[in-house]
Amino acid sequence: MRDYKKYDVWKLGHVITLQVYKLTKTFPKEEQYGLVSQMRRAAYSIPSNIAEGCGRESDNEFKRHLTISRGSASELEYFTTLSKDLEYLDHESFKKLEDKVNKVKRSLNNLIKKV
Repeated sequence: MRDYKKYDVWKLGHVITLQVYKLTKTFPKEEQYGLVSQMRRAAYSIPSNIAEGCGRESDNEFKRHLTISRGSASELEYFTTLSKDLEYLDHESFKKLEDKVNKVKRSLNNLIKKV
C-alpha cells in the first residue's frame, strides 16, 4: 500500500482544493449549489482519487484512480475559465489557479506513465 501524502502531486491537489474553497467563498450566493459546488467537487476529487488509488491493491487500480483524478483536473480547468468569463475571478486569481491546475495535470500524466 502506498502513502499518498508522499506524492507531490497529491500535495499540489490539496493546495488547489484549499485555494478553490477560498476563492469560491466570494462567488455570488446563487452559485452556491451550481458552479461553487461543481468547482469544489472537481477540486477535492483530484487529491481524494490519488489517496483512494494509493489504498488499492494493484498498479492498474492505482493508475485508474490517477486517470480519474486527471479528468477532475480537466473539469476544474473548465470551471476556472468559466468563472473568469463570468467575472467571478479576477485575472490574477484565475492565472494562479490555472497554472496550478495545469501543473497538476502534467504531474498526473508523468505519474501515470511511470506506473
